[in-house]
Amino acid sequence: MSLKFVNPQTVAKPAAAYSTLAIVPAGRRLLVLSGQVGNRLDGSFVEGLEAQFEQALANVNAIVASEGGTAADIARVTCFLVEKPTDGPRIGAAIKKAFPDNLPAMSWIYVAGLFRPDVKVEIEAIAAVA
Repeated sequence: MSLKFVNPQTVAKPAAAYSTLAIVPAGRRLLVLSGQVGNRLDGSFVEGLEAQFEQALANVNAIVASEGGTAADIARVTCFLVEKPTDGPRIGAAIKKAFPDNLPAMSWIYVAGLFRPDVKVEIEAIAAVA
């Protein structure tokens, strides 16, 4: 059984591209991912907030895939950003690319800084795979 993504009619519609609720069916393995940043496999960082956002989402999907899952198995994403994006359409496209079928529950939190001054984005995720 797949995760179920719901936007209940008892609350306002989501303010952006995400689902209000992700329901995990019984029998799924829960994956709790550490924060992923915009670094490539070789450890180098991509430049800029939007590029780091895209790369961090790709890293999240790669980790879930390493356990046999897909983007559709990602129930929740928490995004930590040190500044507001300047290219909203690129962020929207990155979300659509990372989650083509279902939008997970999602929160965005603006923070004063992350572990290095050049790191602009960190993304945590929770997935449930069969």
